Amino acid sequence: MSKKLEGKVAIVSGSGRGIGREIALKLHREGAAVVINDLDAAPAEEVVKEIIAEGGKAVACVGSVTDKDFGDRFVKTALDAFGTLDIVVNNAGYTWDNVIQKMSDEQWDAIMDVHVSAPFRILRAASNYFREAAKKEAETGVEVFRKVVNISSISGVQGGAGQANYSSAKAAINGLTKALSKEWGRYKVCVNSVAFGMIETRLTSASAEDNATIDIAGREIKVGIRPEMAKNAAAMIPMGRPGTPQEAAGAVYALCIPETNYVTGQVLVVSGGR
Repeated sequence: MSKKLEGKVAIVSGSGRGIGREIALKLHREGAAVVINDLDAAPAEEVVKEIIAEGGKAVACVGSVTDKDFGDRFVKTALDAFGTLDIVVNNAGYTWDNVIQKMSDEQWDAIMDVHVSAPFRILRAASNYFREAAKKEAETGVEVFRKVVNISSISGVQGGAGQANYSSAKAAINGLTKALSKEWGRYKVCVNSVAFGMIETRLTSASAEDNATIDIAGREIKVGIRPEMAKNAAAMIPMGRPGTPQEAAGAVYALCIPETNYVTGQVLVVSGGR
């Protein structure tokens, strides 16, 4: 049985863990070769090994998506390893919450950088290849569709208290999505975003501890939510529970397959009905 993404090449930022990992595995299991990215080498290499062990193709591109040269390096890794690029998933990110009167410029800039500037640089780096490939394909009468999926959030659609930075950034990525869908339609590049609600990851896990953190460029960023907050959040979801990373990956996959070749410039809300 043929796979829907056979012969395609994808780059997925932040794919060493969580939702990004599941997206990468889903794309691989449907036939795509994948470039795996993580801030740390170990989780990225682990996903690469898992894909290769399953008979797939994968390489790692380790580093921070906020590095000014990362976008060029990410795209080059795909082209050097596999010779083409068909799917871009901008997934890397984190939250650093606070109410506005307590939010520092550092908090604002860091979240805007990872959720808006980094995807912008990655897509800018991909643009030359997309345009040149589309021109060559048009000359030979071949129609090839490529896909961009930017990961957004319901905070970018509805807003989130204590998330002025994150809500603004995720609204901005939806704006970038819509702008590029109009710029790149003629190149047959479909550009969409997926706005997740509450998905079970280390960033949203319920913990009685108040000191769970992740290290981002030397900053200790608090993660997780208290059990009572998790319970209240779940009660607001019509489906009665958070989504799983596998379900999140399924929504991204749906925007990468041929059946969605005429879908572009859209924000798909994946929130269990919230």
